[in-house]
Amino acid sequence: MADEPLVLGIETSCDETGVGIVRGTTLLADAIASSVDEHARFGGVVPEVASRAHLEAMVPTIERALKEAGVSARDLDGIAVTAGPGLAGALLVGVSAAKAYAYALGKPLYGVNHLASHICVDQLEHGALPEPTMALLVSGGHSSLLLSTDITSDVRPLGATIDDAAGEAFDKIARVLNLGFPGGPVIDRYAKEGDPKAISFPRGLTGPRDPAYDFSFSGLKTAVARWIEAKRAAGEEVPVRDVAASFQEAVVDVLTRKAVRACKDEGVDHLMIGGGVAANSRLRVLAQERCEAAGIRLRVPRPKLCTDNGAMVAALGAEMVARNRAASDWDLSADSSLPVTDPHVPGRGRTHAHSHDHVHEVAKENLYP
Repeated sequence: MADEPLVLGIETSCDETGVGIVRGTTLLADAIASSVDEHARFGGVVPEVASRAHLEAMVPTIERALKEAGVSARDLDGIAVTAGPGLAGALLVGVSAAKAYAYALGKPLYGVNHLASHICVDQLEHGALPEPTMALLVSGGHSSLLLSTDITSDVRPLGATIDDAAGEAFDKIARVLNLGFPGGPVIDRYAKEGDPKAISFPRGLTGPRDPAYDFSFSGLKTAVARWIEAKRAAGEEVPVRDVAASFQEAVVDVLTRKAVRACKDEGVDHLMIGGGVAANSRLRVLAQERCEAAGIRLRVPRPKLCTDNGAMVAALGAEMVARNRAASDWDLSADSSLPVTDPHVPGRGRTHAHSHDHVHEVAKENLYP
């Protein structure tokens, strides 16, 4: 175990300041500072608020993670950070912090992809990823079907949302129902006491001529909102629990149906589900039922590892180190639209050993005696 890479990961793509430390595929620390309460009154994430919250939380969260893991910063074999996709300002805070720590410590820096990290985090729960792996990633910003034969270098998109992501739809319907923000957990809670067959809401992009693997939740969101508005206009009480259950069922029905179809079409016998919406209880149950019926093995991390966290970034960083992938250059920058086909941002051939100058060595002596 001591020979496995020890990596610290930093995640700041949205409103969670996450710092994780892993050794190989073993999770040692997962420290998170959330700014969700600061966004609640706006009904969604405010980029500038998120960026400032990351600035305030970064150093304390890193120190907490190191203490939890029982390791020194000098012991690290590398530092990984989400370089994209995400909110530009929030990403820049994380990238700047990672570069500062890596430079001061003389450690290699790995700018990694947020979506690929969501896939790789499952290694901390269920061991090495099978190759190939089909991944369904569902969150507030993404709904994607991805096929990976090598999580460090080969991730191929099969389908994605063409409008609202699943998590975004959950937030918007929760707002219409006056249930607060974020919408995912509260919709899930109310849905457990409702009837998923009470209301027949549409299933987007499921027709015979529709794209097989793409998603659309904008029409569903509009249909649910109009149904609620009609009830209120007629002076009738809105059955919140039945609406929540029926809406949720429409979302997870489409997600699981398309994911299982992709596995069958591509001949892949493993399905991994990640992202914040993967914490949804109904999605987990229906995915398990449909995967078992199709002879597909389902892998879903525990809920805490599904939402944005530093552990997932550290997991992908450790895999980069283990597979001798090129480290990023010091001029690494944030890319809010970094494509998933780029699991990481490698350097241009200059090694970290050659990029350390005398001033850097003196700085290391002063900062970390």
